[in-house]
Amino acid sequence: MTSVNINRATASSLDPRAMKATSIKTTADPSSEQEPAALHITATSSNPRMFTLPWERPLATWPRDLLANLPRGISRHVVRFVHVGDDVYAMKEITQRVAEREYELLRKLQKLELPTVNPIAVVTGRHTREGEPLEAMLVTQHLKFSLPYRALFARNLRPDTAERLIDALAVLLVRLHLAGFYWGDVSLSNVLFLRDADAFSAFLVDAETGDLHPSLTDGQREYDIDLARTNIIGELMDLDSGNLLAGEVDEVGVGNRLVDRYHSLWSALTDVDSFDPDEMWKIERRVNRLNDLGFDVDELEMKTEEDGNRVLVRPRVVDAGYASRKLLRLTGLDVQENQARRLLNDLDAYRASTWRQGEDLEIVATDWMREVFEPTVRMIPPEYRSQIEPAQFFHEVLTHRWLMAEKAGHDVPMAEAVQSYISESLPEYRLDSEDMKTINEEADAGVVDDEMNWQGAHAQAGRGEQVSSDRTDKDANGHDGVADQANAEGQTRAGTQTDRDRASEEVQSQPAFEDANGGRSSLRSVYAPGSLDAAADQDDQDDAVWASS
Repeated sequence: MTSVNINRATASSLDPRAMKATSIKTTADPSSEQEPAALHITATSSNPRMFTLPWERPLATWPRDLLANLPRGISRHVVRFVHVGDDVYAMKEITQRVAEREYELLRKLQKLELPTVNPIAVVTGRHTREGEPLEAMLVTQHLKFSLPYRALFARNLRPDTAERLIDALAVLLVRLHLAGFYWGDVSLSNVLFLRDADAFSAFLVDAETGDLHPSLTDGQREYDIDLARTNIIGELMDLDSGNLLAGEVDEVGVGNRLVDRYHSLWSALTDVDSFDPDEMWKIERRVNRLNDLGFDVDELEMKTEEDGNRVLVRPRVVDAGYASRKLLRLTGLDVQENQARRLLNDLDAYRASTWRQGEDLEIVATDWMREVFEPTVRMIPPEYRSQIEPAQFFHEVLTHRWLMAEKAGHDVPMAEAVQSYISESLPEYRLDSEDMKTINEEADAGVVDDEMNWQGAHAQAGRGEQVSSDRTDKDANGHDGVADQANAEGQTRAGTQTDRDRASEEVQSQPAFEDANGGRSSLRSVYAPGSLDAAADQDDQDDAVWASS
């Protein structure tokens, strides 16, 4: 595992926050690791119910009363959302080494305040009551209000949705690269999306192929970008084959958009500007531009050229979140960046309309929260409080109110706008039971590398019944030789025979692309060098909506 060795060799140069992230340290030599003889849980959570879960059972057979019915993304592993007290956790069955390594990486990325799912625990030493070994379990916290890309396209979205998702992914990739994280498996499937005003925010959910370095080479960054483009084109083609993509979407064009957006943002954040000594005002313009992109600037490195005629300026970007941190300081609301901008704009409008420009902004913000924001979000119907984030609801009500006023030719009361939005637009957020069933069946259809072939597991798990299993022959990578016959029904889309035929052939019909070595490979087999056996895991463990009022 060359990548791991490199990571260890440069560990002393990593950010100190990442160095102290976890007590778990995976080694470069898998043979030196031994599975615990008894159940072993390393967790960041003190939730005592973690210890009462049926760890002695395969995850596919856990009883329905423990499971949260949330949409999952396509994965090569068994993934389930589980109620643990008042929390919802995502459980993923994988090998011990991969589970520990991904847990370690996610902990480091969290310490660096990067947008990833929150790792909760790694569980090893699992055995059935008969003493048969079970795979380890990676546990992460469910990301509230988020969805995988396939669940988003199951709804009635704007035609430019694909482009907005790509823009969010480009921002995520730039942030990870700035922190020295080489992903190695960039795709829409390995990302969760949160609505962020009229845009989206992207969160990494699968880190097992990645490595954290003090910094990345141009070659490492470009490999990630090229892989992302290839995977995204294939994923959009897959959506198009299922009639989930708007007809005017150009899959190749969207893939190219990621490359362009990434390079544009990377240049804005890292380029060195050259100014004449009398053009120092351009420095402020550069900083303002970075703030508009949502990034804070911690330091400016300035030096003159040898002849003294030019000044070179390089900004040191801290991280995204300029507006969200300001709103958090003023109101205590922790929201996405574009949502924060919209709420700050409304706060400014409130301040002007009440003739309070001369008052302290913190005091005005307190009144705005009490008089405007809180009364509005309290009107969210109970059945939708698990479907839409309060800040997103407020943003969309403001947009709806403006459209109503433009049509009516006069201002519209906020309460009237809220009621109109709830009746006309809010129902679009609901995933019906048929859509949820289809999404999860497609997710289960991708499971190909479990240790055992648990026949009928998905059908019986809801009733909490233990099902019999047949061991299957394995290929050279330790994967099952059976091509998921047990999950064939999971590919069956309820509806027409055409839909069912398309779903059953989905995996086999993946488009092939040239890999980095000039060879041909399917969409789901394009991995980075040095990846682990489970490199193609589509984690998606936090891909849905969770209740919050």
